[in-house]
Amino acid sequence: MSRESISLFDIFKIGIGPSSSHTLGPWRAALRFLDSIEQQYGIEQLSAVKVLLYGSLAKTGKGHGTDVAVILGLCGEDPVTFDVNEINPRIRQIGEQKQMKLGGHKTVPFDPTVSVVFLMTESLPFHPNALTFLCTLADGRELAETYYSIGGGFVVKEGESNSSSLNHDLPFPIEKSADLLHWCIKSGLSIAEVVMENEHAWRPETATRSGAMKIWETMRDCIYRGCHIGGILPGGLNVTRRAAALNKRLLNGRTYSNYDEWIQAIREGGSGFQYTLDWVSCFALAVNEENAAFGRVVTAPTNGAAGVIPAVLQYFVVFCDGYSEEKILNYMLTASEIGSIFKKGATISAAMGGCQAEIGVSSAMAAAGLTAVLGGTVKQCLQASEIAMEHHLGLTCDPIAGLVQVPCIERNTMGSIKAITASQLALQSNPDNARVSLDAVVNTMWETALDMNYKYKETAEGGLATNIPISLSEC
Repeated sequence: MSRESISLFDIFKIGIGPSSSHTLGPWRAALRFLDSIEQQYGIEQLSAVKVLLYGSLAKTGKGHGTDVAVILGLCGEDPVTFDVNEINPRIRQIGEQKQMKLGGHKTVPFDPTVSVVFLMTESLPFHPNALTFLCTLADGRELAETYYSIGGGFVVKEGESNSSSLNHDLPFPIEKSADLLHWCIKSGLSIAEVVMENEHAWRPETATRSGAMKIWETMRDCIYRGCHIGGILPGGLNVTRRAAALNKRLLNGRTYSNYDEWIQAIREGGSGFQYTLDWVSCFALAVNEENAAFGRVVTAPTNGAAGVIPAVLQYFVVFCDGYSEEKILNYMLTASEIGSIFKKGATISAAMGGCQAEIGVSSAMAAAGLTAVLGGTVKQCLQASEIAMEHHLGLTCDPIAGLVQVPCIERNTMGSIKAITASQLALQSNPDNARVSLDAVVNTMWETALDMNYKYKETAEGGLATNIPISLSEC
């Protein structure tokens, strides 16, 4: 049986909001399609291209910007570096000119209103998030390639394995939390140290460290930016951004000019329970308001749940004196392994498992990471992860109007608080007395996902999405 090897940088990816499976995944699929065509025929041989969106990508694609992501991907733009301020001007230009430059250089006719087709009533059997690229070559031949966005920015091409990392030789192969515990006990290493050893199979430790800190810097900048931008979120729901106003109110006139001074200003307000709780919510709101506004975020492990892990880490940095590279790295390495265990044993796609697969997983990841940096044992880290997910089981994904705004933004605050609570419970417990293991919760989450009605899996056809008087046509 082949094993799936998942790196820290598979779980944490820098991209553009609002959705890892509906925005980042389709964007990456478009880039993979371009690469496939270039290798087989050459992009210059393309004379026309059309995109078909199926299932969940069709039903909530407008709200998630799936069409925008696919178009920018076909233009050859990189979601890691593309200027988010240029998204609307570029899409507007393509719409007006009715043409695009494939891969940045091959001009073909392209009308976004007809060249991206939303097949609302059609789904493909492998995964709800499917898209097909139809193209015509200069000699008249027609080709089609289908891709699946399986959650967290992971993309699979039809006919290939679920992972491009299968059979990668790792010193500590891990499929379940029991494997992770086994290796930690046998080697005497912490979770973070085991993960770092595995990361060596991909790159030198210096590259892993610098890459991880780049991930943190992107999270940090997203929190800071989100805490200083007000206004109304795009999409038609007229959701007011709250993080900036909350930030200003909590600081109560204290001044600063950069991130480090901001941290000091926050600390000067004390460490009371209500004050700390408000800041954790503020951090999470900031990230997911940025995500909803097509800002640059880090999938953690998805965009819809991108606020939990940064908010809990920011809590640790500000209120637990955790502002050191080593502690931040420890947190991220530990959290990433928990995320990979959930991906292997269940899913991190809301279209497959509801919001338990996103907020639930991110909360479990953050709980383990926080426990590790607060001095918890390996068993306590796993227990914290189990506690966090146990109390997210069955959580549905029901975005109003297909937008990653209501209830998604507030759910990140809830997931953050649950992660901190789970960590505290684990730190004050003896995990040897626990009746439920992390692997049991992973299995239960997957069984729950399979039993869950499809309308509660990111379709905007159930839950809050059907009880709020607004239609997709309004957004």
